[in-house]
Amino acid sequence: MQDILLLSSSVQKCFDSLNSLDMRCPFCNHEDSKVTDSRFAAEVNAIRRRRECTQCMRRFTTFETVDLSLQVKKRDGTFEDFMQDKLIHGLDAACRHTRVSHDQVRALAYKIKADLVGKGIREIESQRLGEIVLQHLLGIDVVAYIRFACVYKRFKDIQELVEAIQSIAPEGSTVLRELEQEEDIHAADEK
Repeated sequence: MQDILLLSSSVQKCFDSLNSLDMRCPFCNHEDSKVTDSRFAAEVNAIRRRRECTQCMRRFTTFETVDLSLQVKKRDGTFEDFMQDKLIHGLDAACRHTRVSHDQVRALAYKIKADLVGKGIREIESQRLGEIVLQHLLGIDVVAYIRFACVYKRFKDIQELVEAIQSIAPEGSTVLRELEQEEDIHAADEK
């Protein structure tokens, strides 16, 4: 019972210290202010609060955001912040000259990030992120899938590319036969 009381008092001290970090007035540095208006600010994904200092009565605005940062663990073991613009750039390159519009690319990048953040993922390996992107692209456009796979999987030769195409091509596809013929021509040229 005494342990519970000690825990309870330490939790209370924690809350008391948080309350002492109230928003200070930027004009007189007074600790106490009251919120006069709160609204969602969609353009910055934050809560906009109008406050009034209880001492000098001046008003000021604060923005409250939630830190939902996502870290990507790269192949070399280093970490970097998830950059949605970087994902959009890679998707744009893969989707260039396909039926996938830039708006669809942006929506896909947003959906991928929202899914990860929604699942509470704070850290993801670049390989796993690439697999997620490939899963989405496969359902949208196979050409974009192959283009993205070429960069993401770092194919070393045409055989790896052919295997990737075979893994997604429908049975009896003529594209595979044409690629195999082209590979035979390249092999004959090398000899």
